This record gives sequence, C-alpha cells and structure tokens, in this order.
Amino acid sequence: MQSQANKLKEIVERNSPKKRDTNTKFIAVTSGKGGVGKSTISANMANILAKNGYKVALFDADIGLANLDVILRVSIDKNILHVLKGECSLSDIIIEVSKNLILIPGESGDEILKYSDQFIFERFFDETAMLDDLDFVIIDTGAGIGGHIQLFLEAADEVIVVTVPDPAAITDAYATIKVTSKIKSSLYMLLNMTKNEKEAKLIFDKIKKVAMANIGGDLELNLIGKLPEDKLIARSVKQRTLFTNDSPNSYASIDLKNIVNNLIFKLERKVLKDGERRSFGSFFKRLIEQF
Repeated sequence: MQSQANKLKEIVERNSPKKRDTNTKFIAVTSGKGGVGKSTISANMANILAKNGYKVALFDADIGLANLDVILRVSIDKNILHVLKGECSLSDIIIEVSKNLILIPGESGDEILKYSDQFIFERFFDETAMLDDLDFVIIDTGAGIGGHIQLFLEAADEVIVVTVPDPAAITDAYATIKVTSKIKSSLYMLLNMTKNEKEAKLIFDKIKKVAMANIGGDLELNLIGKLPEDKLIARSVKQRTLFTNDSPNSYASIDLKNIVNNLIFKLERKVLKDGERRSFGSFFKRLIEQF
C-alpha cells in the first residue's frame, strides 16, 4: 500500500496544476452524526453563493449516503471514482444544477487509492483545468470521524462542523472537533434547528469550554452562525427544493446568508496573507498527498 501511495505522489508531482489565475476556496461541511441537516446546509450555501455571482461546485464526498442528487433533483449515474477508473471523463460526471452552480459526484478518499493508473491520473489532472474558474467548492462530507472523512477535511481550506441542540449530536460534534483539531488549528461551528440565538450561543460556549479544557488553547473554535428550527426548511426537504429559493426572505434564508457573508469576509482576509493559488487540481493534489 505504501509503495502504491508513493507512486501516486510521483504522478501528482509530475502533473501538479500549473500556476493559473485562479484561487478557488474549499469549504468542507461535516458533522458528528447524520440527520443534522449537513447536506441541506451545503446545498443552500452553494445556492446563495451562486446567486451572488460566484462560480460554485458542490462536491459530494459522502457517496455512501449520497443525497445531494435527491436534494437538487438531478440524476447521478457515475462519480469521480469512475473517472479515476478510466470509465469516463471528468466532464461526463459534472452536472449543471443552475446558473453558476454545478455538482461533482464524489467518492470516499480511501477508494481513490485503489486506482492509480498513471495514464488515467495524468489525464485527470489535465481535465481538472476545466474547473479552474471556480470561486468556491463546497464539500459535503460524510458524518463521523472516519479516516477518509479526515482526508477531505485536511485538504479543505475551512471546515464547518454542523450540529443540533441534541445531547447525542453535541457529543458527536465534540468528538469530530477533537479528532479534527489534530489536523486543523481553526474550525467553525454551525448550530442548526435552534430556538434562538441565545440557545445557539449557550450550546457553543459549552462545547468551546470543554474543547479548550481538553484539547488545548491552540485550537481556534468559532461560531459561524445558527439556523432556526423552521417548518419551511422541513417542507423544502420533503419537496426536494432549496429553502433559499422557496423562501429567500425567511429567517432561515437570512440567517444562512449572514453565515455565507461572514465566511466570505473571513476567507478574503486570509487570502491577503496567503499567496498560494488554489484550483480543483491542487485540491486533489493535497488530497492524494495525505495517503
């Protein structure tokens, strides 16, 4: 396995994306357990960004329990693993959802190692150039603390941990924060299905207090925002629509717009300090280099 990983790294080094005028930002949305609204939040965040003129891709990295295709009402036949197996090209799997928004069906990180054909990888890195104009990639990861999930979190620029005011979900969210803190010094939390801002802040403060006591002061943990428990969101999920389209002026939509604006502001400040140019190809390079 180690020699295979070395082979992949050699291929990556030979095919590192050339320095282009691109700076794609990669945001991973994760959770400690399922059922907390992670995929709904990912899809609606991407929708808000696209409606604001940004070119956005949703990367479904939770292929085992993939549901972005259901949320977005699109049909998926193949994913990125089929590209790496040489069964299709990258352009074959990309789905245009709406103006400025595409879906990239993904696959768990550990599966990628099984396919390391040099020619296919070289072709894949060439094909990633078609995504060089992306402003954002929202990565909808699986829930939990599995090794393949951590690969995507480490390769991402920012990580948002989603949880709800449920003791089990909060415990699992803390476990995710604790494990991820070993690879990320800065994490964001998003509290979903909350009664109000006071409840969200109270839960966050408790989690942060435990994290600071047990993980250490090196971790920067911030609350990126909260979303209300809203029947409009539940209805949109059932109807397979996006609540930011159905009810753009609802409390939920306004809260998520504020979260997105807050995230953009923080990312723009970081870009000023970071000269590295990022693209989908360079993201995949970072992903593979972790094996």
